[in-house]
Amino acid sequence: MIFIRLLAAAFASAGLFNAIATSTNRSNFVRWGYPAWWCRVTGGLEVSAAILVVIPATRTAGLVLCAVILAAAALTVLRHRDFSHLAPIGCFAALLVMASWMS
Repeated sequence: MIFIRLLAAAFASAGLFNAIATSTNRSNFVRWGYPAWWCRVTGGLEVSAAILVVIPATRTAGLVLCAVILAAAALTVLRHRDFSHLAPIGCFAALLVMASWMS
């Protein structure tokens, strides 16, 4: 249960950070080829995933959404060779694996 809570907290925090959309965050998304407002969409998806993960009836859907978000993030930073963003993605992926395994 601890990994579920940690995963939900991580995704909720990342979602809030992306939804706030600082100028640096927006410029990263634009540099990666997304519209400036896409960080808000990403933030909404991350917060939604966090909510789905904590509700037992929707946990599987939440875990799948987390995996899709992480895959998109990893592909984006790999495609643009922005390797400094891989460490956080790896931490989120490790939490996802542990949460999936424990649930």
